[in-house]
Amino acid sequence: TPCDIDIRDRGRIEELFKANRFDLILHCAAQPSHDKAREIPLLDFEVNALGTVLLLEATRRHCPEAVFVLMSTNKVYGDAPNERPLRETETRYDYADPADYEGIGESCRIDQTMHSLFGASKAAADLFAQEYGLYFGMNVGIFRGGCLSGPAHSGVELHGFLAYLVKTAIEGGTYSVFGYKGKQVRDNIHSFDVVRAVEEFARKPRPGEVYNLGGGRGNSISILEAMVRIEEHTGHKIPWRYVEQARRGDHICYISNVQKFRAHYPDWQISVRLDEILKQIIAMHDERLSHAAG
Repeated sequence: TPCDIDIRDRGRIEELFKANRFDLILHCAAQPSHDKAREIPLLDFEVNALGTVLLLEATRRHCPEAVFVLMSTNKVYGDAPNERPLRETETRYDYADPADYEGIGESCRIDQTMHSLFGASKAAADLFAQEYGLYFGMNVGIFRGGCLSGPAHSGVELHGFLAYLVKTAIEGGTYSVFGYKGKQVRDNIHSFDVVRAVEEFARKPRPGEVYNLGGGRGNSISILEAMVRIEEHTGHKIPWRYVEQARRGDHICYISNVQKFRAHYPDWQISVRLDEILKQIIAMHDERLSHAAG
């Protein structure tokens, strides 16, 4: 039964866990905006860090054998990935060192780097979740997500760029590209493959493990490339403007290295490719507009 509870409300969380026995807790609640966090730093920290600790502690007290999965973020790495040597092509930035071909791994540092306040609050939650796994031996897993997407993705200007690009292409408006010539790269993973990863971890949990979770190189795309691809799929041109100032702490090229998770859970793989993700987002958007018009 759905419950409308603020995860910062310690009393309500305690009541919920007292009244129910949970086998799996999938923690996706968050203040999700990289940029909005600077306007609401206390709210951002309370939701992302404090809320996570309250859920972890309630799990420890009432169902310590349950599997707990935290949806973390690649922003815990701050801008450290930007230190990797890059090469520039006509449409994207890419890693210059062959050792980085598969992308950023879990060994990338998370300190001495600019995160944004959102990245810092999520890093606090990430570390607490690891500690509950390692210190208390609880079945806690941490997934550092890249661009998680799918047909129901509600993107806005500053995050969820594939969904927002589709919205701009179909409904009109002007898309803003913030720095790096529009050649910044992200990998994208369909929500189905995210759920499958959670299922695999829940089946055989590894306490305190951290995994990068994204679409990998095969599902990577730059903003320039994405605009061309979406224009091809929709038949609509995307008007866009260039803003010279890049977002602070933003990644120039980020591709999730998912080799660790695949090694631990060989039955998992990326099953939904980038073009199919785009087609599903476009189809869902068309359906919403059709219902609104009808």
